[in-house]
Amino acid sequence: MSFENIEHNIKKILLDIGDRNTNLLAVTKTRTVDEINYAIHCGVRHIGENRVQELLEKYDSIERDGVSIHLIGQLQTNKVKYIIDKVDLIHSVDSLRLAQEISKRALAAGKIQDVLIEVNIGGEESKGGVDPDDLVPLLENISKLPAIHVRGLMCIPPIATQRHQNLKYFLKMKQFSVDITEKKIDNIDMDILSMGMSGDYEDAIEAGSTFIRVGRGIFGPRN
Repeated sequence: MSFENIEHNIKKILLDIGDRNTNLLAVTKTRTVDEINYAIHCGVRHIGENRVQELLEKYDSIERDGVSIHLIGQLQTNKVKYIIDKVDLIHSVDSLRLAQEISKRALAAGKIQDVLIEVNIGGEESKGGVDPDDLVPLLENISKLPAIHVRGLMCIPPIATQRHQNLKYFLKMKQFSVDITEKKIDNIDMDILSMGMSGDYEDAIEAGSTFIRVGRGIFGPRN
């Protein structure tokens, strides 16, 4: 895809967001550093990588001034140490074991690590995420850890084949965040809802998403 198309796509998405409390996160899996930096020049302020190795390879070449780096893919406990000093937000925490490792590594790095809890909203065996029934117990356990701060929730619903198909999942996620907020669990905030991708972000915005994760809709089909 040409740089002109990237700029056009970013402008269109920002127009779709309008004045709502939603941030555009550019998904940069398989994208070149030149493409990523061009997107940043076009106004992208949040970029998300799926794989630890790919993030490490690109990290020093990304123009990071004023840009936050997100890890949005599945994170193995043995990889946490490599990215703990490089990411602003981890989207895919779905177990106490992973949260404990993040807390341990963040403590050693002298930081509080912001995270989101990934919810398996569609009940798909092929996807990560905590079962909705186990969400509150997991939050209560994570709340006791010293160097990790839950900022909200994330989900990857089933692939939508038609418009509005995933709206029900997004509304359910929004309700989870409202219900959890009312519980007032220490060290657990619900100011972030990461949901909506290239094919369904309009519905996610309508349902209250604060981060839409868009790759193909910015850069075109994956390399």
